[in-house]
Amino acid sequence: MDSNHVPEKPYDIFFGRWIADGQRDVITKLSLKTRKFIGNTSMDPQLSLYMANQALVQYGDIVLDPFVGTGSLLVAASHFGGYVLGSDIDFLMLHGKTRPTRVQKKKQREADESIHTNLQQYGRANQYLDVIVADAALPLWKPTFKVDSIITDRKFNPIEATERIGSTKSYQISDHHLEGHIPSKVEYGLQQIYQDLFKFAAQHLKMGGRLVCWIPIVRVDYTEDKLPTHPCFKLVANSEQVLTTYTSRRLLTLEKHQEPEEELPGSSTDMPVEDFRAKFFKYGEEHRKQKKLRKAQAKEAYLQAVAQQQEERDSSSSER
Repeated sequence: MDSNHVPEKPYDIFFGRWIADGQRDVITKLSLKTRKFIGNTSMDPQLSLYMANQALVQYGDIVLDPFVGTGSLLVAASHFGGYVLGSDIDFLMLHGKTRPTRVQKKKQREADESIHTNLQQYGRANQYLDVIVADAALPLWKPTFKVDSIITDRKFNPIEATERIGSTKSYQISDHHLEGHIPSKVEYGLQQIYQDLFKFAAQHLKMGGRLVCWIPIVRVDYTEDKLPTHPCFKLVANSEQVLTTYTSRRLLTLEKHQEPEEELPGSSTDMPVEDFRAKFFKYGEEHRKQKKLRKAQAKEAYLQAVAQQQEERDSSSSER
């Protein structure tokens, strides 16, 4: 049928049951282009909504993001009726004091830029519980504190080391300096990040609650046994988002099916997470070398073809 010439009478009539309305308009509604407070690492609204759906967020749920950043995941969770809270180690980010990411704002952010303002923008201010400055490696919550869902994306930059509060030196801070003391930081490895996250989720998620998180991987070396695991969780879904030729990240959805047993001193959950940073540079260098080699080979083949054509022309001229 020609779509430009619709017939006056339909060829066929189909009857069906109306199951649900689509919600793709929500992606436009939550667009980062019109959002008040964003950063370089703000999660795309479509992916944020996917994560909230994977976590089965529904009205009245308490949803936590322990690496909240600019709060994109909280916005998505609040859309489905969740009451949201988060934490992050970045004081400047949570207080809207970081360098603005929009081209129009070259020097500083507006005074009211915050996660709370984002919730107000979408009419969800009453679902905002709070965000606090805290280190995910040193949880401050009571052991009895429970949430319905944990959705998070710990941004992992292979160029810059991820940090947590700590020190390589052992020293005592005097009472005089304690009030104004700014804690030092040490490197926070990928394996330790997920070990702490799973341990935290096992303790603070309700039974049947879901943990939804991303993990970076090198595609050529990927196998499912390299994913982080925990005896309290079962893997429900494992989806891939391709980033480059040799890297991607996987969205893991895990459901809590048992309470954690009390750990013995010095014990830890096994986290077979690959060293993404080392492999990122290793395969990146190999990819660049291969690309350079292919370019050199193509150039050499081109020059040989040109030389051969020139020889044929010279030979043809001499025969005449």
